[in-house]
Amino acid sequence: RSDLSVHSSRAGRRVADRGYLLDRYRNPFGNTRLTSILMSGIVIRPALQSERSSLEALQWRASLANSGDRDSLLANPDATPLPADHIADGDVFVAERDGVIVGFAAVLTRPDGNAELDALFVEPTLWKRSLGRLLVERCADVARGRASRILHVVGNPHAEGFYLACGF
Repeated sequence: RSDLSVHSSRAGRRVADRGYLLDRYRNPFGNTRLTSILMSGIVIRPALQSERSSLEALQWRASLANSGDRDSLLANPDATPLPADHIADGDVFVAERDGVIVGFAAVLTRPDGNAELDALFVEPTLWKRSLGRLLVERCADVARGRASRILHVVGNPHAEGFYLACGF
């Protein structure tokens, strides 16, 4: 685990930065049987450019569902774009159920060679159903495959409990 440091985001919100060593990372579900049960019906795949506006809309809905973010987001509606090059570079992954996108995450390579979980959004009506954990696991796998040693996350303090539960 890393120390927690706090930064300001583009929307003026306070965010927490955490990281964990990928070589010590454990499946957040603890066993492969449970993972396969939870993943039943969920497909995680690379995002397509044609899905960009849908992903941004999902990000907006998920962000507005957090009352602590609402005022900052409404004051800065352009603060949360999903860069097209992140999709083109294969850095964005969507969770899909029955052909409907229900969440997405982005993992970027940092200048130090490690990785950063740059985005993680799940439809608010599907929170607390392990979709976020599945996306974190996919991003950890991608980061590991890119030879990153640490996966960092910069997130809002209200999400700290979630990230701690995921092993950050």
